[in-house]
Amino acid sequence: MDIGDLNRAAWDHAVNAGDNPYTQVVTSEQVAAARTGEFSLYLSDGRPVPPAWVTRVSGLRVLCLASGGGQQAPIFAALGAEVTLLDASVEQLAQDRYVAERDGLAFTIIEGDMADLSALADDAFDLIFNPPSTMFVPHLQPVWQECNRVLRPGGTLMTGFINPDEFVFDADALDNEGAFVVRHSLPYVEYDTLVAAEREERRQAKAMFHFSHTMESQLGGILDAGFVITGFYEDRRTEADGNRIRHYLPSFFVVRAHKGAIV
Repeated sequence: MDIGDLNRAAWDHAVNAGDNPYTQVVTSEQVAAARTGEFSLYLSDGRPVPPAWVTRVSGLRVLCLASGGGQQAPIFAALGAEVTLLDASVEQLAQDRYVAERDGLAFTIIEGDMADLSALADDAFDLIFNPPSTMFVPHLQPVWQECNRVLRPGGTLMTGFINPDEFVFDADALDNEGAFVVRHSLPYVEYDTLVAAEREERRQAKAMFHFSHTMESQLGGILDAGFVITGFYEDRRTEADGNRIRHYLPSFFVVRAHKGAIV
């Protein structure tokens, strides 16, 4: 089984189930506010991107990478950016098409793999905006290399990712008993931890498969691809999320990086 195909089907299912916050589209009121310059952008669950990171949006060429779901691309478009959206999930992209039609927005939509941006030209973007999604792909270096290729010199990459230490714990024990049971070594590949019957059960349920990656592949990989890291912050899950790990560890890390020299 190809994990990319499994996760694509899982995201399509999540849209239809309607209970995943990353599939919930922005409102017309949020779009209208963005058109007047009032907006918040998120690369984690609770803490918005600092205003100093997005001082100018109008006229920028923005790639919303693995960013389907009707959330980021509509806001960037309402702010006057020239937006391209790439995501692997057909149903997630359909959410953005819905918002675009509902609110009279225009942006380019591409179904594709975040590690293969061959449909996009070199130096084509000023900003790449990548909400938490790297936990769904097996290898990160192709992602960072492609981001570097399609950004103009001095362009900006903003990306958020889950704290890999969360994957040390047994998810079932945490969810069902509230118990912190250390089970997995890192880096963690969920598919490899399951026996064949468990894999098939999860496939039938259209559940997602995750990769923890390491801080070296997340931050070191960004640096190795030719970026300079110029901003960093942590965030924690909300009380509503119900994840007890938030009391002990940061839930997300968010990075701003520039391609080479800042211009």
